[in-house]
Amino acid sequence: MSINQAQLERMSNAPGFIAALDQSGGSTPKALLAYGVAEDTYSNEDEMFAKVHEMRTRIMTSPAFTSDKILAAILFENTMDRQVDGKYSAEYLADKGIVPFLKIDKGLAEEANGVQLMKDMPDLDDLLARANDRGIFGTKERSNILAFNPVGIKEVVDQQFEVAKQVIDAGLVPIIEPEVNIKAEDKAAIEELLAEEIRLHLDQLGENDLVMLKLTIPTVPDTYRELASHPNVVRVVALSGGYTREEANELLAENHDMIASFSRALASDLRASQADDEFNDLLASAIDTIYEASVNKR
Repeated sequence: MSINQAQLERMSNAPGFIAALDQSGGSTPKALLAYGVAEDTYSNEDEMFAKVHEMRTRIMTSPAFTSDKILAAILFENTMDRQVDGKYSAEYLADKGIVPFLKIDKGLAEEANGVQLMKDMPDLDDLLARANDRGIFGTKERSNILAFNPVGIKEVVDQQFEVAKQVIDAGLVPIIEPEVNIKAEDKAAIEELLAEEIRLHLDQLGENDLVMLKLTIPTVPDTYRELASHPNVVRVVALSGGYTREEANELLAENHDMIASFSRALASDLRASQADDEFNDLLASAIDTIYEASVNKR
């Protein structure tokens, strides 16, 4: 499989941000509760995923959700396999000019050495083949760094790039996401070491191996700016990491060559009970502010 060059050009250079719509099994109940859908309204996993797909469909089909400001959207596997307006989700997004990505990790392992590595992904090759069949452009895989521990940080980056190479071999562009917990002590020191470890691995990639980086907004602005100019990096994007949208936008605006890839911060004002006009207006407002923080820097 070869990378879609029009989508690659968009992800490399177009203004905008990435909408993260990829809450999975563990985080879906929280996402639904924030949306105003209580756990007693569904009785099993199938009903839960049906309800979260209703939420995602409402977002994706909103007149506010357009390619003018949204470059791409990250989907959960269950969402990739469902349809929106009679089309598979990735096809629906691509037809709107929005590049589809897929979350591929299976969650986090238990903490060790101050980090949580990704759980094993024994069926990853099959999932990547399905992603190609569905028209997915790239993937996203998340780890979690909780403390300044050089051994653990190296383990996270080693694993991330090992998975990334498997994704690259499948003809897709991986988003590497070694999240740094926003409450971690020595957060700035963690980020400085993380940037060094990522640089070492980037320098070992082949000339045509392309990756993206999804990183916690750093304590010291522009900590990751040099990584954005690396020839193997398509784009550096930021996760909201538990910050409110206002906080995340404020911090993001201080970081050049970094755009948003927000999840909770994008959908935090949306509720199932809202009439369509209110829902669409609130979503448009969120999109506008995240876009501004992504493209206009201080």
